[in-house]
Amino acid sequence: MMPPLAIISGAATLTLAILGIAFVLTAYRVIAGPTLPDRILALDTLTGIAIGFIAALAVKTHFALYIDIAIALGLVGFLATVAFARFVLSRGAPAPEPPPPGRPADKRKKETKRRSAKRPGGKPARKAG
Repeated sequence: MMPPLAIISGAATLTLAILGIAFVLTAYRVIAGPTLPDRILALDTLTGIAIGFIAALAVKTHFALYIDIAIALGLVGFLATVAFARFVLSRGAPAPEPPPPGRPADKRKKETKRRSAKRPGGKPARKAG
């Protein structure tokens, strides 16, 4: 039977490896993110991964001061996310893309035209002419 400290150390090592992979993948999203909100969300995720990394390191090294550092990083990360969100909102929403040529801008307009062309009995209205 394995001693409990060996199991905890092995689990912490596995956790550090998984968090390292997640950190690299999320850092790629920060660099290659197609939009600014994607990058902000990736930075917030990086903060969470870093907090987990510090906590796993605290468990592995038995040094409790790392937990305080992780808590402080969580508070700073939250404030940074709020600041970035306010920045994005101050820039304004991007203009919507125009519809492709030859198609109606809104499907509801098309349905309204169809309904108005029919009489109450369900038969199409005759054109005056």
